Amino acid sequence: MTVITMTGAASGGEVDWRQIDWASAHRTARRLQMRIAKAVREGRWGKVKALQWLLTHSWSGKVLAVKRVTENQGRRTPGVDGEIWDTPGKRARGTLSLRRRGYRPQPLRRVFIPKANGKLRPLGIPTMKDRAMQALHLLALEPVSESTADPNSYGFRPERASRDAAEQCFQALRQRVSGEWVLDADISGCFDNISHDWLIANIPVDKAMLRKWLESGFMQDGELFATEAGTPQGGIISPTLANMTLDGIERVLHERFAPSHPQRRKNKVNLIRYADDFVITGASKEVLDEAKVLVEGFLRRRGLSLSVEKTKIVHIEEGFDFLGWNVRKYNGKLLIKPAKKNVQTFLRRVRAIIRDARSAKQDHVIGRLNPVIRGWANYHRNQVAAETFQKVDHLIWKQLWQWACRRHPHKPLTWVKDRYFAREGTRNWVFRAEVQDDAGNSTFVRLVKAGDVPIRRHRKIRAEANPFDPAWDSYFAERRGLLMDRQGRNLPPKLWKVQAGVCPVCREMITVHSGWKIHHVVPRALGGTRARANLVLLHPNCYLQAHNDPWKGELAAPVERSFAEA
Repeated sequence: MTVITMTGAASGGEVDWRQIDWASAHRTARRLQMRIAKAVREGRWGKVKALQWLLTHSWSGKVLAVKRVTENQGRRTPGVDGEIWDTPGKRARGTLSLRRRGYRPQPLRRVFIPKANGKLRPLGIPTMKDRAMQALHLLALEPVSESTADPNSYGFRPERASRDAAEQCFQALRQRVSGEWVLDADISGCFDNISHDWLIANIPVDKAMLRKWLESGFMQDGELFATEAGTPQGGIISPTLANMTLDGIERVLHERFAPSHPQRRKNKVNLIRYADDFVITGASKEVLDEAKVLVEGFLRRRGLSLSVEKTKIVHIEEGFDFLGWNVRKYNGKLLIKPAKKNVQTFLRRVRAIIRDARSAKQDHVIGRLNPVIRGWANYHRNQVAAETFQKVDHLIWKQLWQWACRRHPHKPLTWVKDRYFAREGTRNWVFRAEVQDDAGNSTFVRLVKAGDVPIRRHRKIRAEANPFDPAWDSYFAERRGLLMDRQGRNLPPKLWKVQAGVCPVCREMITVHSGWKIHHVVPRALGGTRARANLVLLHPNCYLQAHNDPWKGELAAPVERSFAEA
């Protein structure tokens, strides 16, 4: 067992990473965040600064920051020092290292990932310690950003998603009297060009820490380069900094085209923004030309500009692509469908998987394809996508049929069909494979079909909702339950509802994004069964904690009783 002796105000004795009281840590951080948000609403910026200092120097904030960077998707990606915090001991020592005094960030590790247009997008990957420091200060910055954000900004914000932006597009354009012209805008190199001076002068965060992150530079091919502008794509705090840089566009447009003014109501100006991609609706091209000038002036003060290549004004009957969807009116009826470019990109990925699996087993191909198909279909399930799903399923079937025939060029087609495709009920040509589990029992794995994903309209989040305002707690609790019912694949609904969606270890909500594991209160090795009364849903980290140090009887018993009562 790894025990680290903690000294100073942040702790008070010996602490084992596996024994941290996460429920207490979440409560402490949450209470400070709500106080910060309240101070922002009251305009008490001195109080905001004092509370941020408390949170960034608290033990609870530090352990939650380390927990975040060691559980997210990039937890196995090292920075320039090559280190990752993959053991309890490293995480405990990493928590000890989060001190403001003497802190100096290391340069970013520069890597490139392909973009949809064939170009490369640069990513700057901080070290684990720098990521944890950014996550710590993000805890203190998020209540401010959420309290001052544009109402119709949906990118990289808690409790919001791209489907909310799509629904807002629908609300702004669906009526016959809605604006018929759209400014489809994109900011040129947003993350790479934000003015450092503007960020330091306007972002309410520790200025010394922010300056160090912005000026840390990056390493590429063994050479150090300075960063004179921008905030790195890859840093945990970067999306929030970019959002706060762009917050205010909606206010500028509202002041100029105020809908309450009798003469300006006819302008029909609405803004829908997702990170640096945004659209503005208007009654005419002239109105949007004026709006474009206002936005360009707003961006210029922040060191940014609109992309000449991607920014255009279009009529709604012509349509436009936004976040992978095509928004267009057909004979006066607004439909939001998967964009052709998005479908083509998805099919290219599917073809690449099938092409790379020439000699692979059928169950391996299914295992590679299912997450890709399911994820793409779930992204589009809230729009008019049924017809597209059917077309995609047919094209995937054609690829799999060619893959099967190439493997057996001397066999009859009927033999190939019987070998790889089966009939189940009224459905023929089911691509499935028989596999055996560790006990020797045979089961079938089947290819997921996009057409089997039901189309369900999404209920947009309220524009003014703030997750750090306790007045909205019941609203978000209801909303999380709805999202889990609709998107929680393989989630045992009765378990989740009996627990009220709360993990009994850390007392935080179990959501689609947090993930979950099913834990046996009485281990099966000790005679525990799979009965519902012996099962409980935990976060992945809490699941590991429970298995490394099994729960005491006083914790397990109330959980078991609650399930028995249900």
